[in-house]
Amino acid sequence: MSQSPRQDTVPLSREAARGVRNARDLEGHITWLDTFSGTALGVLSVASGIYTYLGVSSLLDENGAMSVFAAIAYSTAVSVGIFVFWSYMLRLFPAVTTTRARTGLLAAMGMGSLAIVAMSSWLNAAALAGSAAVEQHLAKTVQDYQTALERAHEIALTGQALERDVARVRQSFEDLSEQEAQGSLSGLAGRGAVFRVLRQKSAELSALETQIAEQTPLVESAFTEGNTILSRMRALTVEPGSVEARSIEFSEAAVRLQGLITQLRQLSVAQLVERAAQDLAASVVLPELDSSTAAGRADQSATISSVLEVLGSRAATLERAAQNVQALESPTDVTYTPISAADAVILYARNFVPSWAGAIAIDLLPMVLVFILAITQGAIRHGRDGTGIEDTLTLAELRAAVTALRDVEQLSAPPPATTAAPTVLTPDPAPKPQEPPREAAE
Repeated sequence: MSQSPRQDTVPLSREAARGVRNARDLEGHITWLDTFSGTALGVLSVASGIYTYLGVSSLLDENGAMSVFAAIAYSTAVSVGIFVFWSYMLRLFPAVTTTRARTGLLAAMGMGSLAIVAMSSWLNAAALAGSAAVEQHLAKTVQDYQTALERAHEIALTGQALERDVARVRQSFEDLSEQEAQGSLSGLAGRGAVFRVLRQKSAELSALETQIAEQTPLVESAFTEGNTILSRMRALTVEPGSVEARSIEFSEAAVRLQGLITQLRQLSVAQLVERAAQDLAASVVLPELDSSTAAGRADQSATISSVLEVLGSRAATLERAAQNVQALESPTDVTYTPISAADAVILYARNFVPSWAGAIAIDLLPMVLVFILAITQGAIRHGRDGTGIEDTLTLAELRAAVTALRDVEQLSAPPPATTAAPTVLTPDPAPKPQEPPREAAE
């Protein structure tokens, strides 16, 4: 039987030998890391499940056994899903070598990561910063209510400032009536027709001025009470204890405060002053001219016409002042809406970036491990590129291979043939001579 000619093996270059040694070292590290990677992934999954349970519990309205069971079931499903998903990625992604396979697994990893964030990370963030986010919502609501209260108070005070305009117009008519009583207007001294017209409008303005003045204590009382409620609401945002219980009291205070803001809006006298200014020139009761002479009556009529012109001018000025008050921007309508911790961390996400980062990191940290393993496996393959299997065997592996080969040879070799012992032929014994019968011999 002819033997095949032995092929001479090409010795490894120094660089190739160094790559093989490096690959062998990396394989040793990966083997050691594999001993606890699964345990570490399980711990991360369980931790994420615990925080998911806390987040789900904050969303459930009831605290019965069914709600607890539902929260446990959901958090358990999340933990198992995270563990299985990243176990797949840790095993498969570093092992594939083609670009197409890598791209497909990257797309799958991206979709899986989005699913994990959607089903777990935001609930983890709710567990980490849910109470603080609800308190942030309460604080923002207090700020909105304070802005609305101050704006309503400012508009009410601006309307109360119309009292000075009304008083100025009233005073001008009173001065004209005094001048008419002395005969400086129509030339007829006394309390005649012109005097009565001036006094009539002065009395109307005086009544309006009194009505405006009566509103001032109500405005100040409503504003003071509103500030008291705001102080209590601010205290509720930082008090210790359950944020749910504080939210209930906060909601009650918000309802009372909204009522006070509405009251301040209604206390504004701008519309009242506008209507009074319109009636000031439109509703003039002209008295009978009481001069004894025709010339005197003509003078009274001319004076009354001048008074009506002045009255119309002053009424227009007062009406424009009231319209300017009404044109002021109204306070924004604020309505407090209680929200859950999970909704609060989404609504105020930018205020809790560290909590969101921790919640997402606990779920997506294995992604970093996947990339580390992929890079390491690529380095191992690069170190072994161009070398045969005989160049990568260690001494221990070679000994194990030789031992296995010997075992295989022993099992496959035919059993040795057994030699039969030679047979020795022994001659048959000679027959004995027969003796003649004794009787015949005799």
